[in-house]
Amino acid sequence: MLKLENITKEYKKGDQIIHALNDVSLQAENGEFVVVRGASGSGKTTLLLVAGGLLKSNSGKIILNNEDIYNLTAEKRAIFRANNIGFVFQQYHLIPYLTILENVKVPMLASNTNITENEVIELIDSLGLKERLHHTPGELSAGEKQRTALARALLFKPKILLADEITGNLDPENIEIVMNRLADFKSSGGTILLVTHDKELNKKADKVVYLEKGEILKS
Repeated sequence: MLKLENITKEYKKGDQIIHALNDVSLQAENGEFVVVRGASGSGKTTLLLVAGGLLKSNSGKIILNNEDIYNLTAEKRAIFRANNIGFVFQQYHLIPYLTILENVKVPMLASNTNITENEVIELIDSLGLKERLHHTPGELSAGEKQRTALARALLFKPKILLADEITGNLDPENIEIVMNRLADFKSSGGTILLVTHDKELNKKADKVVYLEKGEILKS
């Protein structure tokens, strides 16, 4: 499903060159749950953005669902992302003046879909948020925003889910809700690439990758 080959990503900060990723190779199969762990600044979020077609690497190749995604035009890559990838960002990226229901339905505005509102509500309910359907992000806890972002990412049943610190703002009860939902996604054939500090998630993963200073230590 996902193959990263010798990925290098550098940033320039003044005269300094920061090596965010250095010759990173990684593979995730269909239905596989891969956890990427590492300290802050180790390159985890950069890896996620590169893998998802949102940030072009300086060198290397990303194959996702048999497509070399950076060989696509920007327009075709955006369509490919919408059809294949679900993102959950650490900052949520919810629209502040829309309700939970409206935020989850946002991807439907740019795509012809036969998903009904009842199906959207069922998805939201599966993440323990049904009573918050008509609340805006400003009325939600950090954990509720995170679960809303996950519902939005899962709406179109993507081939792969890319998630950044998805359990970071959740209590144990809601971590269980989220992990059960991810287990359902995995059992249906979905692939998960999850970056996290949480070592407890190692127990749920098929594969654990450790990043340090942009390099894979072991996997």
